[in-house]
Amino acid sequence: QVQLVESGGGLVQAGGSLRLSCAASGRTFNFVGWFRQAPGKEREFVTAINTLAGNTYYADSVKGRFTISIDNSENTVYLQMNSLTPEDTAVYFCAADNAQWVNVFSPRAYEYWGQGAQVTVSS
Repeated sequence: QVQLVESGGGLVQAGGSLRLSCAASGRTFNFVGWFRQAPGKEREFVTAINTLAGNTYYADSVKGRFTISIDNSENTVYLQMNSLTPEDTAVYFCAADNAQWVNVFSPRAYEYWGQGAQVTVSS
């Protein structure tokens, strides 16, 4: 059974850091992405990685602050979030797909999703 399990969310003050983890079980994936959804807003792209080529993609709003990485030995993808602001408050979801190519920016491109992790940044 394929599962994506996120961990590492929590409450942090503005300017602080958090690291989210997305542990995959059941199989490996070619693409893993992170999306977030704030109350009353649509789910939005944050970052993604091509796990084979190592290519990474970032939303403009998080470039220079967030970093996606992968530990292939653990089949886990990490999202390091630095310089957090209250605007980063959302539920963060990891998503994965094994297609040869996906539109990494679209949530519809991913078949598998984690349960979400709450990130709250206080001012």
